[in-house]
This record gives sequence, structure tokens and C-alpha cells, in this order.
Amino acid sequence: MSDGDEKYWYNLSTGEVEFGMQSAAVDRVGPFDTAEEAARAPETLRERSRAWAEEEAAEDGWGRKAEGDR
Repeated sequence: MSDGDEKYWYNLSTGEVEFGMQSAAVDRVGPFDTAEEAARAPETLRERSRAWAEEEAAEDGWGRKAEGDR
């Protein structure tokens, strides 16, 4: 039995928390240690996505010369 079989997952298609790898990988995110953590998966994904977008935006400006430096 793999580690994921004893963890909680959030099913993106159904919005349900599942114990173990019941659904296809494309439909689930996780693993999470608790059902409560899995239930917060949409919020967690939004927070991480926002943080990654902010990091990318900051990196996009990294190394660019200022207008007057050309």
C-alpha cells in the first residue's frame, strides 16, 4: 500500500474529500494529512496560485534595465 492510500484527497470534479486514492489522478489534489486540510484544498490552491503569480510578476521585472539605462 502506498502512502497516498492512507491520506486524504480533494476531488476537483465532485468537490468531495476522499480517503485514499479513489479517483483518477487528474481529478484529485493532495495528499493531505486530515480531512479538514483536504476540505480547504480550493482555498489553499487559490492562495498558492496567487503567491506564484506574484513571484512570477516580480521575476519578470528582474534583470530589466530601467528606461534611462539603454
